[in-house]
Amino acid sequence: MNKLAAFVTLSWLSLAATGLLAAAPAAAADEAAAASEEPVNWKSWKADNQIENLSSLQRGARNFMNYCVTCHSLKYLRYSRMAQDLEIPTAQLQANLMPIPGSTPNDYILTSLRAEDGTAWFGKEPPDLSLMARSRGTDYIYRFLKTFYTDASRPTLTNNLQLANPAMPAVLSDLGGVQEAVYRNVERTVGGKVVTEKEFSHFELSTPGRLTPKDFDGFVRDTVNFLDYAGDPSQAARHGLGVWVVLFLLVLTWLAWLLKKEYWKDVH
Repeated sequence: MNKLAAFVTLSWLSLAATGLLAAAPAAAADEAAAASEEPVNWKSWKADNQIENLSSLQRGARNFMNYCVTCHSLKYLRYSRMAQDLEIPTAQLQANLMPIPGSTPNDYILTSLRAEDGTAWFGKEPPDLSLMARSRGTDYIYRFLKTFYTDASRPTLTNNLQLANPAMPAVLSDLGGVQEAVYRNVERTVGGKVVTEKEFSHFELSTPGRLTPKDFDGFVRDTVNFLDYAGDPSQAARHGLGVWVVLFLLVLTWLAWLLKKEYWKDVH
C-alpha cells in the first residue's frame, strides 16, 4: 500500500522516465511501414488493454483526473468504488484524485464544466464517458486518442482520422507532440475512368511532446484501460470468479461421471 501511495503522488515531471506499457507489435509494424513509404494501417491498431492490470488502472485513473475530468464525467462511478477496486488509500484519493473542492468519496465522478459553457466553447456538451468503452469499444478510443493531426481549416486547428471533425481538441498534444498527416496520391478506376484520390500514408511529428512515442503509447493504453474499467467496474472480479466457476463445473462433471459409472455397473 505504501508503494501505491508513493506512486500516486509521483510528479508529472517523472512521467517520461516511468516504464509504461510497451507499444503493440501492430503499432511497431506500422512505424516500419511508414519508414518504407508504405501506408500506415491505423485501422488495425488495437488497445490490447488488460483489465486485470492494477498498476495500469491506477495510472489510467491518474491520467483521467489530470486530463479528462475537466470536461468529461463518469456519472455512474463513485470515487469510493474506484478507490476500493484500485486499492487507492482514502488520503491519496482526496489529495490527488478528487479535483472538485468539497466533494466526498461517496460522490460520483463529475466534471465541474457547466453544460452551457461546454456548448459555447466546443459547439456541443462534452459527453459523459462512463459507458464510452462499452459503446464504442476500447480499440476505437485508442485510435481516436492516437490519430489527432493538425488541420488549419478547423476551429481547433486539429482533426482526427478515427472521428472526422471532432469538437474535442488534441488535449494530449503536450505529451505526445503535434503530428501532421501525410497523404499520397492513389489512382483508382471508377466507372471505367481512372481517378486520382488522396490516401492517408503516415504521420510526421512536427513538434515533439514531453513523452517519447513509446511512453505516450503507454499513457494512452492506461487511459483506455481505465475507461474500460469505468464502463463495467465488476468485470475484473467477474473474470476471476469465472475461472473458479469453470473449475467447479469440471469437478462436478467428473463426480457425476463417476456416479453414473457406479449406478450403471450392475446394469452392464
